[in-house]
Amino acid sequence: MHKSRLAGFIIDCQTDDLTTAATFWSEALGYQPKPTTDDTDDIGYVVLDTGATDLRIEVQRVQHPSRVHLDIETDDIDAEVARLETLGAKRVKQVKSWWVMEAPTGQRFCVIAAEEGTFDHQG
Repeated sequence: MHKSRLAGFIIDCQTDDLTTAATFWSEALGYQPKPTTDDTDDIGYVVLDTGATDLRIEVQRVQHPSRVHLDIETDDIDAEVARLETLGAKRVKQVKSWWVMEAPTGQRFCVIAAEEGTFDHQG
């Protein structure tokens, strides 16, 4: 049987200035941006350092209206997507290795692969 859990929250920002958006959310939430070797404007998101909470918070540049969505991480994306479909969720779009889905109540969320070293694979 596969496992899944809440991975974190993604703050979608319809903006051309990701740095300013990330600065606002960093200061509003009290988490500093994690250092990156990439130019954040090129990768499209900034990860905030949430420390021991184990939930990811990312500020992401998007083309759709601004909103917040959550990610569900799993050790088996196909099995988790199928399980969620039996609960009434719909697949919206596959992006790289993950799925954007929609709950029966209309909220969008993503099903992503568990991040190495942070996901409990034990019984």
